[in-house]
Amino acid sequence: MEVGTEAAPRGGNGPLAGFTIVEMAGLGPVPLAGLMLSELGARVVRVERIAGEQAFLNMPPQFDLDRHGREIVRVDLKHADGVGLVLRLIAGADALLEGFRPGVMERLGLGPDVALAANPGLVYARMTGFGQEGPLSRRAGHDLTYLALSGVLHAIGPAGGKPVPPLNLVADYGGGTMFLVAGVLAALLERARSGKGQVVDAAMVDGASMLAAPFFAFLAAGIWRDERGANLLDSGAPFYDTYACADGRHIAVACLEPQFFSEFCRLLPLDGRFAGAQYDTALWSDMRDAIAARVKERARDEWAALFEQTDACVAPVLSLAEAPAHPHNRARGAHVAAGGLTRPAPAPRFSRTEGAPSFSARRDPAATLAAFGIAEDEVRRLVSSGVLGG
Repeated sequence: MEVGTEAAPRGGNGPLAGFTIVEMAGLGPVPLAGLMLSELGARVVRVERIAGEQAFLNMPPQFDLDRHGREIVRVDLKHADGVGLVLRLIAGADALLEGFRPGVMERLGLGPDVALAANPGLVYARMTGFGQEGPLSRRAGHDLTYLALSGVLHAIGPAGGKPVPPLNLVADYGGGTMFLVAGVLAALLERARSGKGQVVDAAMVDGASMLAAPFFAFLAAGIWRDERGANLLDSGAPFYDTYACADGRHIAVACLEPQFFSEFCRLLPLDGRFAGAQYDTALWSDMRDAIAARVKERARDEWAALFEQTDACVAPVLSLAEAPAHPHNRARGAHVAAGGLTRPAPAPRFSRTEGAPSFSARRDPAATLAAFGIAEDEVRRLVSSGVLGG
């Protein structure tokens, strides 16, 4: 057994305790969904190809969030017995997560028709970039690809500048993981009424578009300009932007409402001619210059201390390394640490069935498969024949 794998639970005490999820190993949105579901209490069995994963994913176990909280089984999916084994897992599961291109699961013999025939109550959740149908459905892509096609990327960046990639948070994890999880949970709720499973078709381009629904509404209402850096929420407004401080670090200013802007002006302080004319766009250029000049006079943490107990909506821009140490994050227990890894704690929180963070994976195929009614002698046979990883 690998170092750091001994303590992984088989499902927790969270709101999904008692549910079993089969996760077909992949990249990006599906593994994060598997982690989230496991930390909500579900038992998640991750099926990996027996040849192993790509080299850049071979992280030390204590850092490998793609596997934390899961039971790992490695299966030869090119072998009929391997496909049959996965189908038996599917037959005993509540949901399946897969993130292959359209048609891959069908070619393996594990497509929705076969899976739902084996388990009519299964929630078969599919995660792709472009969806199961459409002219781009079989094309490769990444977060930036889907953001570009959703219209979202066009809106992110400074006035007169190029579109800026927002990490891979928006399409991969916002439009992908979160909509996949929402789809699984919604289908499980519906199954409680109907007793029937169904296919969830989650596409990152769809999810990214849905996240931008309010901005489509703003555009239609004529209160949003279809260009970067020209609107309230895209750095177009001087009171919703970031500013460099004396030490080269930054603060975030987000005082959209008049009462918050008034507090900001009082504490900065900002010239009175701006304080009473927040939404006079003719003054925005001068207002921005005045704010920038004043912010440049002090270090970031000086400004943070000045504004912290106020409603001016000003915050220090913390690095990933700094964020866990912030007093509010510490008070909330917003991060957890073990084995040299500090990471965000599970979210959201529950009053009665709290989830728990995972810092390890379990690699004990005999114990995992026993829960699906597969005897130890059959496990030994599958291992000896090379169908199942030992």
